[in-house]
Amino acid sequence: MKHLTTPLLFVVLAVWSLTAQAERADRDKPMNIESDALRYDDQKQISTFTGKVVMTKGSIVMRGGRLEVRQDARGNQFGTLTAEPGKLAFFRQKRDAVEEFIEGEAERIEYDSQADSVRLLRTAELRRYRGTKLNDEISGNLIVYDNKTEMFTVDGVAGPSGSGRVRAVLAPRAAASSAPTPAGAAQSVPSLRSSTTINGDRK
Repeated sequence: MKHLTTPLLFVVLAVWSLTAQAERADRDKPMNIESDALRYDDQKQISTFTGKVVMTKGSIVMRGGRLEVRQDARGNQFGTLTAEPGKLAFFRQKRDAVEEFIEGEAERIEYDSQADSVRLLRTAELRRYRGTKLNDEISGNLIVYDNKTEMFTVDGVAGPSGSGRVRAVLAPRAAASSAPTPAGAAQSVPSLRSSTTINGDRK
């Protein structure tokens, strides 16, 4: 595997731009939540779940210590998950039509069904599995997974000193063959696609 270290103040890394997409239907599935306690604020229209929180929405699974959920008039759902003390919050989603899964961990995870995106903040790490095999792994201070554009962006800034770094471990892709692909055979995975902007500040 090839190890990459990028010592930039502000790093944008676009990875895994594949023909396969994440489960687009997940955004329209109901949100199911289990926890030790629930507090509902009718004035703010916010539900707060605390204690060993587990949220599922289609193929999406999120786990942490505290989850705040808000839903707008159009039915869009917004969730903010924070980790239990000394732990990291967890996110997992299946990609459509292939046996691939995206997993992430961070101190704070923000899910936005309207934007179809997930933000992982502080001590953030994102991994891609093919079946049960770990294929790619990235880490940084802020990772944004945009399902609509099939892009990942990573910010490596750790503080005012700019000493943060983005780290990536990318498995080599199978070399493209000059011979024609037999009917029914698996197609080769497209190469990585660069990004010139980051949507980390978008809500």
